Amino acid sequence: MAQEVRSPDLGGDPAPGEGRSRRSIVIAIGALLLGMLLAALDQTIVSTALPTIVSELGGMEHLSWVVTAYILASTAGTPLWGKLGDQYGRKKLFQAAIVIFLVGSALCGIAQNMPQLIGFRALQGLGGGGLIVLSMAIVGDLVPPRERGRYQGMFGAVFGGSSVLGPLLGGLFTQHLSWRWVFYINLPIGIVALFVIAAVLHIPARATRHTIDYLGTVLIASVATCLVLVASLGGTTWEWTSPQIVGLAVLGAVLLVCFVYVERRAAEPVLPLKLFRIRTFTLVSVISFVVGFAMFGAMTYLPTFLQVVQGVTPTASGVHMLPMVVGMFLASTTSGQIVSRTGRWKVFPIAGTAVTAIGLLLLHRLTEHSSTWQMSVDFFVFGVGLGLVIQVLVLVVQNAVSYQDLGVATAGATFFRSIGASFGVAVFGAIFTHGLNSQLDSALAGQSLPPGTGPEQIAADPRAIAELPSELQPSVVHAYATSITDVFLYAAPVVFVAFVVAWFLKEDKLRGSVTAPDASQTLASNPVERSSYEECARALSVLGSRKGRREIYERITARAGLDLLPAASWLLLRIRRHGTVEPARLAETTPVPLRAITEASRQVEERHLARREGLQLILTDDGVEAAAKLAKAREDSLAELLGDWWGPERPTDLVQLVEELTAELNGSDAERPHLPDPPRDHRA
Repeated sequence: MAQEVRSPDLGGDPAPGEGRSRRSIVIAIGALLLGMLLAALDQTIVSTALPTIVSELGGMEHLSWVVTAYILASTAGTPLWGKLGDQYGRKKLFQAAIVIFLVGSALCGIAQNMPQLIGFRALQGLGGGGLIVLSMAIVGDLVPPRERGRYQGMFGAVFGGSSVLGPLLGGLFTQHLSWRWVFYINLPIGIVALFVIAAVLHIPARATRHTIDYLGTVLIASVATCLVLVASLGGTTWEWTSPQIVGLAVLGAVLLVCFVYVERRAAEPVLPLKLFRIRTFTLVSVISFVVGFAMFGAMTYLPTFLQVVQGVTPTASGVHMLPMVVGMFLASTTSGQIVSRTGRWKVFPIAGTAVTAIGLLLLHRLTEHSSTWQMSVDFFVFGVGLGLVIQVLVLVVQNAVSYQDLGVATAGATFFRSIGASFGVAVFGAIFTHGLNSQLDSALAGQSLPPGTGPEQIAADPRAIAELPSELQPSVVHAYATSITDVFLYAAPVVFVAFVVAWFLKEDKLRGSVTAPDASQTLASNPVERSSYEECARALSVLGSRKGRREIYERITARAGLDLLPAASWLLLRIRRHGTVEPARLAETTPVPLRAITEASRQVEERHLARREGLQLILTDDGVEAAAKLAKAREDSLAELLGDWWGPERPTDLVQLVEELTAELNGSDAERPHLPDPPRDHRA
């Protein structure tokens, strides 16, 4: 999460995408997508398998740690993978992450008890964090800035698809093969990715030196672990006033003080404390924590409700979860687009937290007699609430910070969502376990029970319910239902706190370069780890899309005071760059349609801005003047999107990014454009 200190590339290194065939890039991207798919699926595929896992291995009270161990390990490892990849080469580190992930997956598959599974899940999470952060970073090594938005959109689609496929695949494997195949399935996919990466991924080794904050990383992970242990073990395994819980709480507080001390002196802190001086960042961090708390806590325990209480199969429980995922996608996509187009965003954190709280209250009302229709509606409402807020939080925090802090601020906000996720799963688990034990004791008190069907056995293995006398089974199922749905009732006030906090957000004007984040920034359980340069390139690269190109040429044509088709402006700038252009060949070498090129050619000739010499178009004197106006307007427009980031002290890498994107808008890197000076009324 620390801010990257960029150093210039070594002389002679090719630019991203230079010297590589389209086929080799596509194959390499495909292998990276496989690696990303592994990590993304493992955040969701386990949820529908959890009830079966705890039934076989025992220990329902440890269910939450199967999820929490993965999240904590991936969260702690993410910043280290990013820095080590910069320092020692991303290809080697990516291969190492795959190996660690596959070893963890294989060990999870052969685990014989819950402690083993939890430990192996932590190892798997450590590799998973590396897969996500390094695969996204390698895209920047393979393709130029203009194309990154398209390719990173594919990675976002993988996250979106895994949110849908994960619960379904987890249910299918559990029901028709074994829960162990939830982990074994990673092995063939990972091995293919490993060999393809070794064979086709060739990226220059750019050694960027970092002062890696190992101590800060260990301390913040330790603080989070202490808090999660207190939340999950307090009142269940140990009393709240027991020496163990008090000791863990005190240790967590001491480690937090040490963390603050270390971060104030770290050269590249894992979480820069200066960010908390920015009011918007602090408020967004609180809301992100709560959103992660509710989102992953609910996603972990809803499959247990469906399978144990409703009696549906693991596969069917994955299908039942779809309305929540659909609601989340629809709301997040819609809110992100509305904010990007209107610049108004404050309504979404407020509405999102309110709807999420309502969704939790609806989930609390579910019983063993609830219909599929009622559950689907309640799941959908809950998903819509999450979707309304998760997209906007990343966008808001990016809009509130300086360019230098763009990367670390994004990582910071998503870090708190990750910690909230692990904390939420643990708290949900503690409330569920405590409530279940109490409910089962009440339901079975004074009853004559078959051997192996006491409250402790039923709490550890839901399959024991089937061994009870038929007249006792409804009360035990009701105990499970009440214990799970009570969790949502306790979570509602926590989300209400986020609703109150959201009202204090200040709706600053949205910077033009801040665009809706992709799914990898909003759905992942581990923090985003990108430098400021990479974040800005991701956002601005939308201009390289066909729609974005048309919009920007409409804007710069108007800005230049010319009455031309967008394609005609593009054609004039193309001729200006290359001297001559053959329109018939442009359709073969550029993504602009032939019809648009033909109409543009006709217009520039009719306006006497260009003349024919054989098959070639050459600028006239009037055309030279018009093209110069367009070039200036194009450069001004792109820099204007950066708002107050484009100030007198703008960093070199930002200047380089704008130069690259400006040149690439015409499909060539031959020209280094003159960039405009910052506005005189710049505010820092």
